[in-house]
Amino acid sequence: MTTLSSGKVQARAIALLPLIVFLAVFLGSGIYHTLIGTEFAFYQIKAPVAALPAILVAILLYRGKLNASIDEFLKGASHPNLILMFMVFMLAGAFASVSSSIGSVEASVQFGLSIIPPSFILPMLFVISAFIATAMGTSMGTIAACAPVAFGFTHATDIPIVYAIGAVVGGAMFGDNLSMISDTTIAATSSQNVQLRDKFRVNVWIAVPASIVSLIIYMLLSGGVQTISVKAYNPWLMLPYVAVFILAFSRLHVLAVLSIGVILSGVMGLLLKSDFNFLAFNNAIYDGFIGMFEVALLSMFLGGLSAIMQREGGLDWLIQRIYSMTRLLKVGRQRAGEIGISFLVVFSNFFVANNTVAIILSGDMAREVAKEYGVDPKRAAALMDIFSCVVQGLIPYGAQLLLACSIVKISPIELISSIYYCWILAIFAIVAIICRYPRLKDAKTQTS
Repeated sequence: MTTLSSGKVQARAIALLPLIVFLAVFLGSGIYHTLIGTEFAFYQIKAPVAALPAILVAILLYRGKLNASIDEFLKGASHPNLILMFMVFMLAGAFASVSSSIGSVEASVQFGLSIIPPSFILPMLFVISAFIATAMGTSMGTIAACAPVAFGFTHATDIPIVYAIGAVVGGAMFGDNLSMISDTTIAATSSQNVQLRDKFRVNVWIAVPASIVSLIIYMLLSGGVQTISVKAYNPWLMLPYVAVFILAFSRLHVLAVLSIGVILSGVMGLLLKSDFNFLAFNNAIYDGFIGMFEVALLSMFLGGLSAIMQREGGLDWLIQRIYSMTRLLKVGRQRAGEIGISFLVVFSNFFVANNTVAIILSGDMAREVAKEYGVDPKRAAALMDIFSCVVQGLIPYGAQLLLACSIVKISPIELISSIYYCWILAIFAIVAIICRYPRLKDAKTQTS
């Protein structure tokens, strides 16, 4: 048996119990209230409150002193990635709130309606989100910038909210998956010791066909859309969104991009709106913070849970089981290895709700599986990034869906079925494993 990178920790299945408790409470409550016909079924029990029993279970399962378990939880909740996520949530909420209060969203929507045929609105949302995410290297900043505009289109047309937001999330995950500066790309290539361009060459042959099929679906869904007449708008109010879109293609940090968007929105409001003053600016920012507080708090809770589950050997147990499973598969040596690598990152992502962390956790074992089963490291890196993208874009407690749904005030469960790109990408990735596609001309490992 290959030694895990965290081999000092005894693998235990029971360490996964806290997240199972959270899912049972949160999803169970939503399903129950859906069956009895309650409106806003998945909002009857708030997600952070549903996480409290899971936190209690995690602390009780911790093999050590109570104070040590609390310290471990706090370390996970305050991980730099989670602090960054928290700040993105807050600034995304502030930008959405301020830009909406001054009329930027409405102006952007009316401009879009004036130049884009209704049948191209959904494909346009997907393509723009994909470009921005590719440039920024982050799906979170992309969703923060694009979701409010997509929401505005649903008010001006009869496009369902879930289709518009699904297009934005799908495009954001596409760009995040292929971007050269994405943390998932960097993590996947680093863990498998391959160059960024080599992983991209494999990745693009799977992701691009999936995106083309998604665009066709969105065009078909938009075919019968009826739009309303264009209203008068002030084009200067679009400047905050135009600035954010342009800055997204620079190398500025996502926090800097969102901060500039907030400031520029406030300045435009003060200059162009007679009823918008510094007090209104202050209130709009704070309202944005309040709107994102629930999702930000849940992310920190889940980060703490993930730290304890990892510390107690839950993820090691999961990885070992998947590794054992690959040894029993009778589908060809390389295919068995690729299936094992995919399962490693899928289940890691399912339990940590963070695609980058999932790749890092499963990276060492995936490299060992690739070596033992003769899987080209370039394919291993691409499959890890692809399947982490699929899971992250579909789990209802993942940061991307939580952020998008917080902006438009819908349940993540409602949105999952409409994120067509992630579902199609999963199908193309499975076909790529079965058919050994794309064929690599040079199987020699190219180390970075």
